Amino acid sequence: MTDADRITQLKECYTSVVHDVLRAMGLRNFTLPPAIRPLQPEMTLTGPAWTVEGRIDETADPHETLLAWTGLLSKAPAGHIWTAQPHNSVVAQMGELSAETLHRKGVLGCVLDGGLRDTNFLLRLGFPCWGSFHTPRDVVGLWLPTATDVEIMIGEVAIAPGDWLHGDRDGMVRIPAAVLDEVIPAAVTAMNTESKVRKAILEGMDPQEAYLQWGKF
Repeated sequence: MTDADRITQLKECYTSVVHDVLRAMGLRNFTLPPAIRPLQPEMTLTGPAWTVEGRIDETADPHETLLAWTGLLSKAPAGHIWTAQPHNSVVAQMGELSAETLHRKGVLGCVLDGGLRDTNFLLRLGFPCWGSFHTPRDVVGLWLPTATDVEIMIGEVAIAPGDWLHGDRDGMVRIPAAVLDEVIPAAVTAMNTESKVRKAILEGMDPQEAYLQWGKF
């Protein structure tokens, strides 16, 4: 199965059912903190993570920070989600020109334990963005990357390069790369089962009877 096929199938799956599949597999610590929210909650974002880590450096030269930032944009691979742990609640990690660059490169979206700016532009662009706050402050003279393609922590969730993220209005989960091809068909099956339960409830079946018949509620 190609990544394009995986994305197509996962986009049909709401995050809650993917969460339930991961929970049933015995996995833990895979739900991103609820403070990290989608700017466009009507959009589903799913795909493999390309990870970025960085830090505040108030001694950094503005030119140095912009060289480092544009270098990150140059390295970001198409078909991936820009996934960042910037270790600060001060500056924005995504704005107009950066989002336009990534969007045109074929990057799927961004997930940040940090800030967004130029949000009206981001909404018009339709580049899926997740973050924990908004601010007009940018990285210039304040922030430098320290690593890419490394495991990062967002809340209690460890995200390794190549792990998948899947999110919608309800929130976002991490799918370990090793179990991705088990999770997708299981989520599709679970949705089909939920449809049967929903139909039965709407037709008047007792909820406990429905649960006992299909093992899901």
